[in-house]
Amino acid sequence: MRTTEYWGPAKAVLWRARLRALSGAILRTIRSPLVILAVLVLFLVQVGSRVINRRTFPPDTTPEGAYARIALAVANRRPQDAFAYLETEAQWASFTVLDLRQKASQRVQASYPADEQTKLLAAWKDEASAKDGADEFARLAMQRGWVKRLERDLSGAAHVETEGERATVVTARGTRYPFRRRDNGIWGLTIFTAELGAEAEKAQRDLSIVERAAADYDRSMQK
Repeated sequence: MRTTEYWGPAKAVLWRARLRALSGAILRTIRSPLVILAVLVLFLVQVGSRVINRRTFPPDTTPEGAYARIALAVANRRPQDAFAYLETEAQWASFTVLDLRQKASQRVQASYPADEQTKLLAAWKDEASAKDGADEFARLAMQRGWVKRLERDLSGAAHVETEGERATVVTARGTRYPFRRRDNGIWGLTIFTAELGAEAEKAQRDLSIVERAAADYDRSMQK
């Protein structure tokens, strides 16, 4: 049985609380150089501990290493940092949603009457304006409550069950997180793949509808 320690949500909250406490201490003792020095030393110790925790992560070519990095991304409220640790199909689905929404938005702008553009473009604004697949995933993760879901369930990895290209990280709370090994050796979380795939399929259907309507609008303009 292997255990993994990481900078989890509870530690992140403690970190912020300590920073606030340190700031208050500095303000209250601004005229005491020795006390300020002691506070700064304590601050550096805390920073050093955090750096050490990061450096002692297992490699991301292990399931527990990928899991630890996802946990850190969630604790830091940066779901885009977890994107590298999704399985390949989930990553491609995120890029597909972005690409299809951008194409649909461009088609609407080019061919739809002005009074019909507003509603559609507003509905797809966030999806179509993402910077990349990681940004698209982060937007969906916040919007669909995936980050909150992870925050509730994440805890230290108790052990890993591996079978070929698949693995399951079992946490100290008993939650099971399935992973699949990607071609680059990094393990990717699979729990969001189905939902991202469904989102990509929906974006494809919407684009097909838009293209048919746009073609009708184009023909009517030519008459």
